[in-house]
Formats: sequence, C-alpha cells, structure tokens
Amino acid sequence: MAKKKKPSFKNYLKWFWGIILGGFTIVLVLFLYTAWDPFDTLPSFEELENPQTNLATEVISIDGKTIGKYATENRTAIHFKELPVNLVNALVATEDERFYEHSGIDFKGTARAILKPGSGGASTITQQLAKMLFTGRASKNILKRVLQKAKEWVVAIKLERQYTKNEIIAMYLNKYDFLNQAVGIRSAARIYFGKEPKELEVNQSAMLVGMLKNSSYFNPLRRAAKVKQRRNVVLKQMTRSAFMTEVEKDSLQKLALGLDIHKESHKDGSATYFRGHLQKLMRTWVQEHPKPNGEQYNIFEDGLKIFVTLDSRMQQYAEEAIDEHMSNLQKYFFKEQKNNKDAPFYELEKSEIDKIINRAKKNSSRYKRLKLAGKSSKYIEAVFKKKIKMKVFSYKGALDTIMSPYDSLRYYKHFLRSGLLSIEPQTGHIKAWVGGIDYKNFKFDAVAQQKRQVGSTFKPFVYATAINQLKLSPCDTFPNIPYTIRKGKYGIPEEWTPKNSGEKYGGMLTLKEGLAGSVNTMSARLIDMVSPENVVRLAKAAGIESYVPANPSIALGAVELSLLEMVSAYSTFANSGLRVSPMIITRIEDKNGTVLEEFTPKTEEVLSEESAYVVLNLLEGVTQSGSGIRLRLPWEKPAYVTGYPYEFKNAIAGKTGTTQNQSDGWFMGMVPNLATGVWTGGEDRATHFEGIGKGQGATMSLPSWALFMKKCYADESLEISAEEFEKPENLSININCNEELVVEGEEGEEGEEPKEVLPEEDTDF
Repeated sequence: MAKKKKPSFKNYLKWFWGIILGGFTIVLVLFLYTAWDPFDTLPSFEELENPQTNLATEVISIDGKTIGKYATENRTAIHFKELPVNLVNALVATEDERFYEHSGIDFKGTARAILKPGSGGASTITQQLAKMLFTGRASKNILKRVLQKAKEWVVAIKLERQYTKNEIIAMYLNKYDFLNQAVGIRSAARIYFGKEPKELEVNQSAMLVGMLKNSSYFNPLRRAAKVKQRRNVVLKQMTRSAFMTEVEKDSLQKLALGLDIHKESHKDGSATYFRGHLQKLMRTWVQEHPKPNGEQYNIFEDGLKIFVTLDSRMQQYAEEAIDEHMSNLQKYFFKEQKNNKDAPFYELEKSEIDKIINRAKKNSSRYKRLKLAGKSSKYIEAVFKKKIKMKVFSYKGALDTIMSPYDSLRYYKHFLRSGLLSIEPQTGHIKAWVGGIDYKNFKFDAVAQQKRQVGSTFKPFVYATAINQLKLSPCDTFPNIPYTIRKGKYGIPEEWTPKNSGEKYGGMLTLKEGLAGSVNTMSARLIDMVSPENVVRLAKAAGIESYVPANPSIALGAVELSLLEMVSAYSTFANSGLRVSPMIITRIEDKNGTVLEEFTPKTEEVLSEESAYVVLNLLEGVTQSGSGIRLRLPWEKPAYVTGYPYEFKNAIAGKTGTTQNQSDGWFMGMVPNLATGVWTGGEDRATHFEGIGKGQGATMSLPSWALFMKKCYADESLEISAEEFEKPENLSININCNEELVVEGEEGEEGEEPKEVLPEEDTDF
C-alpha cells in the first residue's frame, strides 16, 4: 500500500495566497460592482452635493430667540463652528478615533472587528452618515447586507471627497434622531438641556454622544440610569483619547444627567396660540409665493426662517401673568360653583345645558374617532357614560382621576378662559399673544378666533367721534339724566332709554367723569349727537373689521369683536390718531438665508393728533378716578385679585368693560409705546361669576394687565415708556378742568384712607 503524500509547505502557501487573493478579488469585484452601480442605486453627484434632509421651519422672535418650529422632523441644521469642542472630542473618541486619519473607511478597525469580534464596530462616522443619508437600515438578509455595506463604503469615500472632515461631523450630528422630537444636535441640546449646542458642558455633550449608539435604547426620559452609564463610558473614552484627565473624568462621572426638558412640539413651548395663527397665514403665503421652479414651499420640511414681531421676553411675561392671575381667580370660581346646582352654568334650563354638553361631545376628538371607526350612536353614548381612568387639566399639573367622558366635558366647562394681546402702536408690531390658559386642552384662540361682546370698552370710539367732529372738551358738561332716542330714529323699532348702573342720576357731569364712571346716559347722548353711522365709520377706520351695526346700542358695547381688533383699534389713540395695521412677520428667509419677502405695515390717518390726545386724556381719567383706579391705589387687596396693590405712578390710559351677567370682562390699557388688551370669561356665556364684584372687567382682566406691565417695567431692556403721552403743539381743546374728579363709591372719614368700592359696570344693552 502506497504511503499518503504529506502536503508540502508550497501547497500551504498556495492555499494561503489563494484565499487571500480570492478574498481580495471578491471584495474588489464587489466594490467595483457597487461603485459602477449597474442598478443606479448610488446617489448622484447632485444628491451628494445636496443630500435630501427635512429641515424644520423656525419661528424667530424680534429679539433673536427661536420660539417655535414647524416640522415633520424637528431638525435645524447648524454649522461646525456652532459645535462645542467638547462635543466633537466626545464624538471622535467614542465613534471613530482615527476619523481625521482615514478617507472614509477605517481598514484597521474593519480588520480588528473581523479578527476579534466584540472589540467594537468598524463603521466610521462617514460610513454612519452614508447609511443615514442613502442606504437606510441594515438588511437582515446576509447577501443584501454585504451589498449594503459595500454601498456604504463607496458613498463614504465619495462623501470624503465632496466634504471636509468638519462638514461631515456637522452633517452627521444634524441628521441623527435623538428621539423625543429632537432630530439633530441643535434640537437635542434645546430639548434635553434648554441650551444652544455651543453652550453644552462636557458631561452634557457626552450624554448626547452616548445616545448615538442607539437612541431608542438610551432614551433619557425612559432609561436614565442606562443613559448615565453610557455617558460615563463616553467620558472614559475621552480620557483614553487624552481629551481629559482621570481626575476630570471621575468628577464628571459622579454628576447626575441634569436634564432640563424643553419640549418643542406644536402643543408645547412658548407662544403656542400665536404659532397656530402664524401657521394658517403661512399656508396662504406658500400658495402665493412658489419656489423658482414652481413648486410650493413646505413649511414642515424646507427649513424656512420666519422672523416675527413677537418679543420672547414679553411673551414669557404675558404667559406668566395670565397663568398667575387665572389660576388664582379659578379657585374662587370653583368655590362659588359648589353652591350652584347647575354648575358651571347660570340662567339655563336643563335642556339648554344638555345641548351645550352634547355640542361639546360632538366636537371632541373621542367622538370623532369613534364616528370614523363606524360606531353607532348607541355605542358612542355608552362610551361617554362609562367611567374610566383619565388625566384632566389643572393649574397644578395633570390630575389622574376616574370619571366618564361626559363628566370630563362638564369639568372643562368650569374653567374660565382668558386672552392677552400687546401691540406697539408706532410700528404695529404684535409683541405678545396669549390666546388661552393652556393650548393642549383649550385650543380655541381668544385673540383672533373668538368674538365676544365688548361692553364699555367700545365707549371710547363714541367719545372719539364726538371729539373729532364737534371739538368737545373733556371739561364740557352735560346733565346726568335719562336720555331717550325716539322710535324710528336710526331705524330702531322702539324708543331707547338706557339706564345707568344702579340707576344713579342727577347733577352735571363732564365728559371725563362720564367716561371714567362709564355713565350710560352720557354715551347715549353723544352717539345721538354724532350718529351711529359716524361712530361705526371711525371704528372701522381704526381697525375694527367685524360687522358693527349702525345702532345706538353700540354706545354701550352691544357688538361682538375680537381682542385683536380691539387692541389694534385702541393703538390708534396711542399713535396720535394714526392707525398702523398690526403685523406679526417682518421677513421670511429660505434655508440658505435668502430673503423671500420683507413686510412693512400700512399706515392710515383716522383721527387728528389733537383728538387722539384728548381721547387719551379721557382714558387716563378711568385709571385716575374710575373703574381702573385700583392700578394706582395702595389699598389692601381682595384675596381674589392677584398681585395687588400695583401702585403705578406713570401715565396709563385705560378702559374696563363688563357685559351682561358678567359673561365677559375686559381691560384695555395703554402707555405711550404699548397697547395691551385682556379678555376673560367662560367658554359659554352662561358660565360666569354670579355677582359683579368678582365678575367685572376690573377684577377678571385688569389684574393680568397689571401683572404683565409690572414684569415689563422690571425688565429695563424692553424700554417700555413710563413717560406722559406726547402732547400736541398748539392744543386748542381745553383738557384742564377746574373741578376735581371724585372716585365713585363711599369716602372714608377725614384722616382715613378710603375703602375701595368697586364700581359697577353698565350691563344694560
């Protein structure tokens, strides 16, 4: 039997080189196959030059702060120079130590990964970027995964040729999804830490880099302990790469994550109601302003920059003021409703209440979902009656409770709503916009969407018409007696004799006293002197766009208007009789900074400068002796009035308004360079305080105005004027009345401070 021949060393050598060369050939062929791209799957040069990335549209305030975004993906691209050094160091140390040495593929790292499994990933930062931009998720099919990996290599090399190393790092961090609506490093820094990327500290940068391993798993809102462990691994890697010392690492590893969450969804953050209104305007704008290629801009993906007139500081103060006052006022409303069997409604039959609740049911998202699912009315009714676990709104945060959807609808009806709008009269710039008490739960905008009766806040337009046409003086007097407009005049079906509040008559009153005391007989007399048509004409010229009937009853405020219209119109008085149309956008840019449109306000003369100043003088009387006097007095506050005493010393022109049954409370207040209005009331007119004490405009809305203005004055950088209103030269109308104005109500005994008696508003329409 022949002996078996032993393999020679030469044969071993042949096999060795055969395997090496064969493997190399396979890799080369695969690489060339992918590079030649026979199925046209690789990105073109144009795609590499401009990778398709959805960019959020930013809303940027007048003081340069991003106050919100519109986004499919909440991503805002930034440049490498805007990244902190510690973030770049953490990224390179953890994800790709030889990033600045290789040309897209780290062959040393690849060999290590093959020969020593578990020693670390072989993908470079450039490969990971290529995967995010052009290849997508890893396939589970081995052959497809191999082809996909080859494609990543080719794209990575092309990216390295196309971009600098720093640009690749910026693109990578801009593209990554850090979860919780934080797409890209800028959104991540803002959402998790409330900072711009440049402000990130080392430990914060390390946490974000740690999330790059797998943000779904290393989610700081769900697995804080795991995220901290991962952050500490990154800090260790930074030490190994000599970016920090062992002492620094040990110190940083002991720190908590230090999250400071700032959500950036459409329902969260600052100016939510304003952003909702702006979005509607932008939908129209993109239809009227196409791209050069004829396509329509997408405000959720094209990275536009909308520069708005809102001031982020004033917006914050406005939101704080509304929250502070309304949370306090609501406590007293809840307390009152405990004794109301029909809470929160008054003067309604059960059938009327049922209609209100049923209407609310049909407007609810729960009802709409069930209807869409094809559920029967009987089934839906059963769902709304069944008690379930739910979270409901409260000023102290969401409450966990058990109640039926029907109960929750009625619960939400208990909440009083409020809105605040502030405009700079000289420019028309809207500076603060609060459309409600909580956007998540009460989306209806009390600034622009809602129209309610305005009560006595309409009276200044009657006085302004009389002053402008007849040159009346604040010192002119008229008898305080019932005044009747006969049947048929101005088309009224029967004679009209409005009553004063409390039916107080007698003596002579100056115009200034008439407006300060909101005297109905004076308003009726004046509108008859100038005609309702002329009052309507002036109101329209001042900025009222809604229908205003040419009826004498408008003298008492029997007209429904929006807060936006009212503040805009009042601004005319503060701007020497010139109406500047309100504006919220100054310019719009594309993602490259190219200006697409700049906006300028329209200006129109409504009143003479002299007439406007006289109206301001009348309105100052309201805060000196009328229903707005609590802005100045140091008296002890009622518990339901927030922030009192206010003790303003500067010139303030203002007017309160209260409608029938206290359904609506208004306050309009102006200083020389700011006009601000506040409305407060229930969603339904039958939801209101039982009495005038807590239900009048001076109680429901004036405190929010006062709190807002105190905050604005405390911030000297805002430069809110505390000066007198500018007096026209050669003023021909006398404003210096000899008689002293008296505060309505009882006076204290000599030597004592008077007790506050809140003046009742007119409520007869």
